[in-house]
Parts: sequence; structure tokens; C-alpha cells
Amino acid sequence: MTAPALPPLYAIVDPLDTGRDPVELADALLAGGARLLQLRLKHVPTRTLLAIAVAIRERTRRAGALFIVNDRPDVARAAEADGVHLGPEDLPVAAARLLLPPPAVIGVSTHDDAELSAALAAAPDYVAVGPIYTTQSKADARPARGLDAVREARRRTRLPLVAIGGITADTAVGVRRAGADSVAIIGALVRTPDVTAATRSLVTSLG
Repeated sequence: MTAPALPPLYAIVDPLDTGRDPVELADALLAGGARLLQLRLKHVPTRTLLAIAVAIRERTRRAGALFIVNDRPDVARAAEADGVHLGPEDLPVAAARLLLPPPAVIGVSTHDDAELSAALAAAPDYVAVGPIYTTQSKADARPARGLDAVREARRRTRLPLVAIGGITADTAVGVRRAGADSVAIIGALVRTPDVTAATRSLVTSLG
């Protein structure tokens, strides 16, 4: 399978501590020009997650944007999402492919060299590395790894590479220059007063 072309901005739909409605948040990100959304809601019932995923799938389809569901290949399939993003403790890539055969996109998170090696051996469609900087978007986040993690991952693979963790509007361009095809951003967008304007500014700066 040909690796997917990821847009420079990988926007994650997760209200965090803002109380924002995730569907309205998706609307704001899309209005700002985001063309890839990942839905990440860790602690909601499956029925609620599916309903939200279906609503966002309709919106991304109209916008011509990719839609990825975090952790849950079953929900991704039921919502007709474009793919799923898996963590080290989620289903293995091979198992997820049984639910989401090509052309569905499967991405994998990695947090150290050993996880990167395991991910590459599993042949996902893209890999994510992080956290690049200190992040407050994840309670159990590991220590920041810096741009060297991006450079090393870029050296080891030609797969599309996503960098995540504490990335802001001020650091996003530098992360891309270090070798990331796409930068995943949560807090720097969802915690801003005007999500659409912040997204539009990022999309412009990333080119």
C-alpha cells in the first residue's frame, strides 16, 4: 500500500479541560483549514464516542478532510472513518487491519527507540514520535524527547512521520524542519479563545 500523504497539520479533537463540545471543536478546526482530524476522547461510553465520530465523519467528508479515530478500530469502522491511530497498548496493527483493511490508514504512536522499532516492523501506514516537548495534554506523558527524536525517526523510515507533544505555533515550523511530515497539536489549538483563527494561522505558517 502507498503511504498516505499527511497534511502538515494533524489536528486532534480533544476538548481537554475546556468543556468544549467535540463536534463544535471539529467544526472550528475545519473552518480554519485543518484537513486531518483525529478524534481522541478517552473516557466516554462507546455509544457516545460512536455518535460523535459519525457526526465528525460527515463534516470531514464535506470538507475533503481525513478522519482518524484514536485507539478504537471498531469505532473507526462503524463510523466509516479513514483510519485509526493506535498506541502501544492498543490492538496490534495486524489485528486492526482485519477490521480496517486498505485503503484505511493505520498509524502508531511511539515514545522511544524500542517502540519505534516495533512499530516499523508492524508496517503501519505512518508513525508518530513524541513527546517532542513537555505536554500537559496527557496525564501520564513521558519525558520530552526533543527534536533529536524526530531526526532519528526520519533517518530510520520513509513512512509519513507525525511529531506530537507540546508543539505550539512557535515551534511547529522547527519540528517540520527536523523531519516531521505533520505536526500533531491539541492544547495550542483547543485552549485558544478563537480555535478557527488559531488553526488558520498554523495552516498558513506550515505551508
